Amino acid sequence: MDKKLLSQAAKYIKEADSIIIAAGAGMGIDSGLPDFRGNEGFWKAYPALAKARLDFSEVASPTTFNRDIKLAWGFYGHRLALYRNTIPHHGFEILKRWGESKPNCYNIFTSNVDGQFQKAGFDPHRIYECHGSIHHLQCLEPCVEDVWSAETFKPEVNAEQCLLTNIPPHCPKCGDYARPNILMFGDWAWVSTRSKRQAEQLNTWLAQITNPVVIELGAGTHIPSVRDFSHKLQTKHNGKLIRINPRESEVETKNSIGLACGAKDALLAIDHIMNT
Repeated sequence: MDKKLLSQAAKYIKEADSIIIAAGAGMGIDSGLPDFRGNEGFWKAYPALAKARLDFSEVASPTTFNRDIKLAWGFYGHRLALYRNTIPHHGFEILKRWGESKPNCYNIFTSNVDGQFQKAGFDPHRIYECHGSIHHLQCLEPCVEDVWSAETFKPEVNAEQCLLTNIPPHCPKCGDYARPNILMFGDWAWVSTRSKRQAEQLNTWLAQITNPVVIELGAGTHIPSVRDFSHKLQTKHNGKLIRINPRESEVETKNSIGLACGAKDALLAIDHIMNT
């Protein structure tokens, strides 16, 4: 890693009045979560889907829930159990410490549905999950605009076949099947009420900050939700950007730094500089 860029990143963080954490899928790689980048990574994690030649966009779709509920919940049930058992890496603690030290604290914008920020102890009222959360459920139809916790659902999955072997969750209102409250591909039935409340909280907070630094972690260009958010923050709030990404670290605007490495390594290196 470039020591000059790391020192500049440390300076950005020290001078900021607030920290905005913008996290994509790469944030969880250092915690041992699978990389779904391309079919190769996805099929490595789910051999049964590789055998069936089903790619991520086909499986992560409401159509699959309507066509084959056991397969759909085999995939999402496995992910739910995986995220419940995953321990967030040390970089989460570093970000939390930095954020809590600022006059206007921190907020999080993430496309991740894994709930790792909540598990790492971040304030759930400071998190906006723009694609929803696997830890919440909704009616498959949906019959109502309600979202509820998935806490009581304990998926049992045949990993070799990627099939749920116990009973799928049901909607408590109409009795139909339930699905994760996640924005999927080709999804017109996603219940966005929870996510909208989170967005309102974030926008209220953004109106109070004057000198933010955006720490963007593991956000690629294929699905640019997080990158678009970072760009918007720089444009509207005159924020500085630290982009951490091992493959796509290029930056195009001033007051921006690109670090070509993984999230944990970059955060550890910056934190070391800030403490010396």
